[in-house]
Amino acid sequence: MKKTFVLITTVLASVLFANKGFAQGEELIRVYRWYNPEDKNYVTVAEGEYQEGQMLNWGWKDKNLVFFAYRTPGPDRVAVNSWFNPVTKDYISVAEDEYTDDQMLKMGYKDKKPQFYALTRRGPNTVAVYRWKIERNSDWVSVAEDGDTDVYIKKGYKHKSFQYYAIPRNVDAGIYNQL
Repeated sequence: MKKTFVLITTVLASVLFANKGFAQGEELIRVYRWYNPEDKNYVTVAEGEYQEGQMLNWGWKDKNLVFFAYRTPGPDRVAVNSWFNPVTKDYISVAEDEYTDDQMLKMGYKDKKPQFYALTRRGPNTVAVYRWKIERNSDWVSVAEDGDTDVYIKKGYKHKSFQYYAIPRNVDAGIYNQL
């Protein structure tokens, strides 16, 4: 009887902790930046948006974890969408409150796709994310404030503008690596 009680208690505790861990894993997602040396531009890609093999096959290289974001909407969160400009071959990630769809279409972008949800307010364990633009090829890149912005300045990126807040890649990295 005692063994049965311990066994049932252990199984129930395992199920509860597993469900809690799964819910956390579903909530946060990794956001990566890839570089295409042929086109000399960057793209911001949320985990699960494309398969890694697809990205490599399309010529994207240098995958870097930039930050963590949310998979679902919630309080103080804004939707971030990916847009593509077929003329400049540029990809851009835009928060819903940055530009209207009409403005994006007038700038030549199309193929709007939802990526993730970012925070609209700074909080504990958050990092500001800025967009930089380079004029020569109209490329945009999203960089977290804890990233090495000097690299982008040296490459000619300017026109820094605030986008949203995210969860830095180095805060509690051990927990996030379990996702």
